Amino acid sequence: MDRQPRLRDRGVTIGALPAGSANAITDVAGVTVGHVTLSDGKVQTGVTAVRPHPGHAFRDKLPAAVHVVNGFGKSVGLMQLAELGTLETPVVLTNTLSVGTAATALVRHMLDATPEIGHSTGTVNPVVMECNDGAWLNDIRGLHVTEAHVLAALERTETAVAEGNVGAGTGMSCYGLAGGIGTSSRIVARGPRSYTVGALTLCNMGRMEDLRVDGRPVGRLVAGRIAAEKAERQAGEQGGREQGSIIVLLATDAPLDARQLRRLAVRGGAGIGRTGTHFGSGSGDVVLAFATAETVPHAMAEDPETVRRSLHEDAMDPLFRAAIEATEEAILNALLAARPTRGKQGRKRRSLAEFTDLVRG
Repeated sequence: MDRQPRLRDRGVTIGALPAGSANAITDVAGVTVGHVTLSDGKVQTGVTAVRPHPGHAFRDKLPAAVHVVNGFGKSVGLMQLAELGTLETPVVLTNTLSVGTAATALVRHMLDATPEIGHSTGTVNPVVMECNDGAWLNDIRGLHVTEAHVLAALERTETAVAEGNVGAGTGMSCYGLAGGIGTSSRIVARGPRSYTVGALTLCNMGRMEDLRVDGRPVGRLVAGRIAAEKAERQAGEQGGREQGSIIVLLATDAPLDARQLRRLAVRGGAGIGRTGTHFGSGSGDVVLAFATAETVPHAMAEDPETVRRSLHEDAMDPLFRAAIEATEEAILNALLAARPTRGKQGRKRRSLAEFTDLVRG
């Protein structure tokens, strides 16, 4: 899929911090992303896999934390992640009813690479997260995602990140428009050091009238334009309850522990809110953050005490800003990258890219 112009290509810059070279979560060295897209008539779904580092995820875990903004979700693995503060597998994103399939595939992937799991050591904690693409575009009852699709996404990870309605984002809707995958990053300078914070979002939330782009009420303008064109109205575009969801992954190379990462994850919620959503009762809104600066070995050394680097709390503020800005921009990049889509029962979603003049202001 050809790359669509992103938010900055359209003359809009979010926030004050500089973006990384690719303006993507993969600006955090070692992070890679892969997609499998299933787009054929009523089948509008897929899988996105995120590898947090190039090493062995189970033997060399990463500090991690999760923040649940609103818990209307069916994710796997978050309870242990919150308890132990570590991530020990890639993260897989898919649709709500394919979480079980994805978890089984991720377990098989880890078993193939780790013969000691369930033999000479404990089991593995697969992390799978979801949004519901069946509310409008996808035949979610068809259970079209297979284990083979999940394994293929894991094998296809790379530093270039496709955005929009690809992978897990294929059938997602965002602010009454085509939604999906978006990404962005920020660079934070702290004295002689610099750190990167990257965000990847799976966007499936919001009411059109609430959408804001850099603080401007673009959603109301888009809704007005559609009404003026006498375009076909789509259920949920105007009025009604917000029942969508969003998953945010935050990666950083700053040396943060699990407690600090939870503080970072909370700020991801602020980035979501800046685009206009109010986290409706039926919305599953979850932020997972991990740090790549140092791994956590699975096997305990002879000396059980460890000394780990950790950023001073007074240095956290710029990282908080980075998480907010990158999350906000990632959501808007997803909206602009998504193509107009037709799914089950002939239902359609238009693209924000059709309203570029309104986005620019």
